[in-house]
Amino acid sequence: MATWKSRGLRGSTFEELINRTNEIYENSNLCLIQKVPTPITPIRMDEESRHITLAYFDKKSTVDYIGVVQGIPVCFDAKECNTDTFPLQNVHQHQISFMEKFEQQQGIAFLLIHYTKRDTYYYLRFKELASFWNRAQNGGRKSFRIEELQEAYFFGAKPGVLVPYLDMIQADLSERDT
Repeated sequence: MATWKSRGLRGSTFEELINRTNEIYENSNLCLIQKVPTPITPIRMDEESRHITLAYFDKKSTVDYIGVVQGIPVCFDAKECNTDTFPLQNVHQHQISFMEKFEQQQGIAFLLIHYTKRDTYYYLRFKELASFWNRAQNGGRKSFRIEELQEAYFFGAKPGVLVPYLDMIQADLSERDT
């Protein structure tokens, strides 16, 4: 049996679950969230199948998803983690900058993290992410441990919704209002 050597499809299962969730949400008129395509420039194409066989990234992408929930702009990135420690190297400076500017424009920015060993999800609010990021930039840990996260923002699948992140957005909004 051949082994898969590429790291390029990490998270694709999680993203597929989010895509299905977004379809359910859209069909229920709860929100409109789109997957942001990664801009690429094709180098080589298979003439017969017309598939791209070699390409490079045009520029750094921002986040994985962007859209609107009941009139509120949202953007988020999907990450997978197979341990209890999330390395901040999985988030890039340009993403932090984009999310910060997005929040300054009254949007909501966050990460959805799938802790695969525990099969649980975490809604990492931007202010929490920024706190971990700033700690790392100031010489502190370059990661955060699951124990550092707020219990209220862990969640799992529920009937009819694979990754029910709208519940977490509601909790986030309620906390912002206080």
